[in-house]
Amino acid sequence: MFKKILVANRGEIACRVMRTAKAMGIKTVAVYSDADARAPHVLMADESVRLGPAPAAESYLKAELILLAAKETGADCIHPGYGFLSERESFALACAEAGIAFVGPPPKAIAAMGDKIESKKLAKAAGVNVVPGYLGEIDSTDHAVEIAGGIGYPVMMKASAGGGGKGMRLAYSEQDVREGFEATKREGLASFGDDRVFIEKFIESPRHIEIQLIGDQHGNIVYLNERECSIQRRHQKVVEEAPSPFVTPKMRKAMGEQAVALAQAVGYYSAGTVELIVSGADTTGEGFYFLEMNTRLQVEHPVTEEITGLDLVELMIRVAAGEPLGFTQDEVKLNGWSIENRVYAEDPYRGFLPSIGRLVRYNPPETSPLPQAGGAGGGHALSSTANVAFNDSASPPPSPLPLAGGGAEESRVRVDDGVREGGEVSMFYDPMIAKLITWAPTRDGAIAAQIAALDAFELEGPGNNIDFLSAIMQHPRFQSGALTTGFIAEEYPEGFHGAPADAALLKTLAAVAAFAATAEADRARRIDGQLGKRLRPPADWSVTIDKTDHVVTVSTDGITVDSEDLDLALEYTPGDRMVVADGHGEDGDEHLTIRIAKARAGFKLTTRGASHVARVLPARVAPYTAHLIEKVAPDLSKFLICPMPGLLVRLDVAAGDRVEAGQPLAVVEAMKMENILRAEKTGTVKSVAAKTGDSLAVDQVILELD
Repeated sequence: MFKKILVANRGEIACRVMRTAKAMGIKTVAVYSDADARAPHVLMADESVRLGPAPAAESYLKAELILLAAKETGADCIHPGYGFLSERESFALACAEAGIAFVGPPPKAIAAMGDKIESKKLAKAAGVNVVPGYLGEIDSTDHAVEIAGGIGYPVMMKASAGGGGKGMRLAYSEQDVREGFEATKREGLASFGDDRVFIEKFIESPRHIEIQLIGDQHGNIVYLNERECSIQRRHQKVVEEAPSPFVTPKMRKAMGEQAVALAQAVGYYSAGTVELIVSGADTTGEGFYFLEMNTRLQVEHPVTEEITGLDLVELMIRVAAGEPLGFTQDEVKLNGWSIENRVYAEDPYRGFLPSIGRLVRYNPPETSPLPQAGGAGGGHALSSTANVAFNDSASPPPSPLPLAGGGAEESRVRVDDGVREGGEVSMFYDPMIAKLITWAPTRDGAIAAQIAALDAFELEGPGNNIDFLSAIMQHPRFQSGALTTGFIAEEYPEGFHGAPADAALLKTLAAVAAFAATAEADRARRIDGQLGKRLRPPADWSVTIDKTDHVVTVSTDGITVDSEDLDLALEYTPGDRMVVADGHGEDGDEHLTIRIAKARAGFKLTTRGASHVARVLPARVAPYTAHLIEKVAPDLSKFLICPMPGLLVRLDVAAGDRVEAGQPLAVVEAMKMENILRAEKTGTVKSVAAKTGDSLAVDQVILELD
């Protein structure tokens, strides 16, 4: 077994790998850029080595510096994590030449599957279903238009070396191809150093389902069930779950066997994933097609770990050390249901624009301890925070075991992250902050656990998508399992404005707001040095939430809202950030967690996927608000304002140019993605305040129209 492992990555995956390595008795080495000098993965490691400046091209993508760090620290293996160098054949070859084990697949498998065009040819030859498309060289935009027309719209344009949702464009018309082809080439070149693009038929009503593989160097390959990753935005996965609500045992077996056949055809070993596009309209279970193979560990691997009881990182390390798997396909278990939500630094209320900045507050929900599975000698089960509970490195390879110790009915929560309160979310790297994973015996239970955990997730500073994730979990269509990759676009065509709240929830929030106002008033009356007698806090309040007025009475006998008694158990002390309302719901058995913050004339209450500003006034004062003058917001439609921090990579107009509503005016690159900014109205460019190459702040004016 290895003595020291260098993790050639950052953030949560670096922490994830190190937890397993430490549990196996393997020393750890971190590498870091200047932006990550005090990051959690650096502090967690036994040793750390600086690579260079913040941009990935000058640090985490410098293979020669990482190999030098491994040699200087005496690391005998390198785990690449995902992204960065994890799927670079040249890096795996360089590790082999340096005599350092690469914790991943052989270079030839990376090369075979890393090229999206060649991989489809190999998949077809191996007997795997493939989507109709054009796999040859595309010479120009006109050539791309010709090909797309021949295949039939809609089509998907993909960078050949792409991945992670980057370098992909969906085209429904010739205009879409002309607008998107060059952008796809640029993204492919910028992110992967390869501007080749291929075009294939887009399967309508598609589901994105993938098969997790694990193989050793002795020719053993098994599939570890499937994951459904259909909830995506701009082809970036947002929610993943295992198993899929769509897949039958027969379909699982067929997909798994094809995935194994492909892996065997390229001599694959380690932990990899075969991604499939599945027709949701085909109930025969035969409408699945090869999409791509990711030869590295996937971001969403925890849900597979949760339902199988296997630590994929440990298996990768053992396979790299030459050990056999130690179990067969028939021994792979499928226990319960697991869901993962990706918590991103992005603002869903502003079109999901990227967000950066300091984590002013970061307090994830409490994780659940995992009972040891199995009998004597302990089990090979994961803990809720990805801290592994294995025996020492001399122990036999792990076997699939029931995760909940033989059928426990309670759900559990796991958080995989690599950030801490006070840290920075940087513009240089992926915007993911954490992964929130839940497990339960049933899908409904895993969803309920997600909703409760998201309510309890405190995150302040950069914008985040916690409300949006909660809204998805509560959505009837998601809960029914009727998913497609178009779910977000179809269900939120006008953008996200918060999850809808029913009348019962709004009444509970009104009660909480009035109760908190009473507590604040009670504390205020106890301040020493006040003139006259101490006033009693008001008992009657007027609470306005979502433009609806509620009459609330708070007394020692309880709380009434609009003359209805609410049987709630509440506790609030001024300054509290959380309130738990026991007794919410039709049956009065729900525990509703509410994040609470003081706002002007009231409170901001966040729960169940939305923030609600409650204006709370004493009942005798509220009528006078009718006489206040309403402030009119200024008209900003004549300005093109940068919606996120980023780099201005293209400016399409100059002063004096005539523009039409919807016309592209500029392109801003943020978080490694290009964002096209369009004119809100027709007009003439009066002035231009920025130039190509400028780094722009959020809300910075780029140009003004007459």
